[in-house]
Amino acid sequence: MSDTPLVEMRDMSIAFGGNHAVDNVSVDLFSGEVVALLGHNGAGKSTLIKILSGAYRRDAGEIYVDGELTHIDNPRDAKRYGIETIYQTLALADNVDAAANLFLGRELRTKWGTLDDVAMEAACREVMGRLNPNFQRFKDPVAALSGGQRQSVAIARAIHFNARILIMDEPTAALGPQETEQVADLIKKLKAEGIGIFLISHDIHDVFDLADRMSVMKNGRLVGTARTVDVTEDEVLGMIILGKCPPGAIPGPGALSEAA
Repeated sequence: MSDTPLVEMRDMSIAFGGNHAVDNVSVDLFSGEVVALLGHNGAGKSTLIKILSGAYRRDAGEIYVDGELTHIDNPRDAKRYGIETIYQTLALADNVDAAANLFLGRELRTKWGTLDDVAMEAACREVMGRLNPNFQRFKDPVAALSGGQRQSVAIARAIHFNARILIMDEPTAALGPQETEQVADLIKKLKAEGIGIFLISHDIHDVFDLADRMSVMKNGRLVGTARTVDVTEDEVLGMIILGKCPPGAIPGPGALSEAA
């Protein structure tokens, strides 16, 4: 693993009115790593990630990619740096197939100006072959696919367009055990390709299964960051609920002191 983070967010802050949704938060992510962002609803984790994805403009702080200062003011800027977001809703067009979703808004055309369905399906088969070799339902509308297969399509769309930093929002929400396992396999393959993943999740079990590190937020501030192997589930719950940082974690500005 390189000593330089793939992406680093330093001293992020944003306020809406008088509410400091994110207050002086720093997190980083290395190539081939999964970092989970945890916290109750309203903790600030989704707002932090929306700054990285260009959906929100920060009030303060700096974002670095490969050690270089970036200028991310909108989603187009984020995509230029290889940052893609897969939201919980997946943002798929249910009435068309996997290839059409892969190229939605970026369709390939023939020299006559018509849609190049052959080239788009070939590209879809190539990227799905890397991600999910068992996927065969290329002609079906994505509405007919399982939750795990739909996640495959959404991830394939991101990495086909050269995502290096992937933001995944609750990727296993409402999935059964078998589909959750499929998504876990997809994440492992992305890691093997050197893609860095920010994982937003409420499921502690998922986090311990999938993440290398975790950063916990509470009331807009960073409680702390820890390697998954250095903390227990109970200790992480204590970070989320009480804001207390255990010995195995690096405390952030939002951590309670030992005397608290």
